[in-house]
Amino acid sequence: MEPETFSEELADTLVRIQRLIRRRLRGGLTGPRLRGAEVELLRLVGSRPGIGISDAARELHLAGNSVSTLVNQLARDGFLLRETDPADRRAARLLLTEAADKRLRDWRRRRSALVVRHVSRLDDADRDALRAAMPALRRLAATLHEESEDL
Repeated sequence: MEPETFSEELADTLVRIQRLIRRRLRGGLTGPRLRGAEVELLRLVGSRPGIGISDAARELHLAGNSVSTLVNQLARDGFLLRETDPADRRAARLLLTEAADKRLRDWRRRRSALVVRHVSRLDDADRDALRAAMPALRRLAATLHEESEDL
């Protein structure tokens, strides 16, 4: 397989898997449906409580005003708390609400169950191939992240 063909097929497959996972998980949601960028922001705040808007924008590779808009919407919907940063009274620190934390835990649980269910339908050789590919996929993600840091 030509390198360009492989790269296109890999990228298309990863996008298709992510899209299908999101679609399958939407069915069991309670509450308002969150867009991808909103979920990414909530997951980031969950992993880095107290992160500021500019740091979140940098980490998500979004414009600061886009993240501010997401923060305003998620705060209005009861998913984010915005506290004043004691070190810089002009800056905000972001924290998850209990509702957001519960929703993310539920989402992770349902996502894990979905993937486990579908991976278990594969034969042993396919499961072994996926396990063997994980280190390379992690390195690919790391190089993509590093390159985006340089831009």
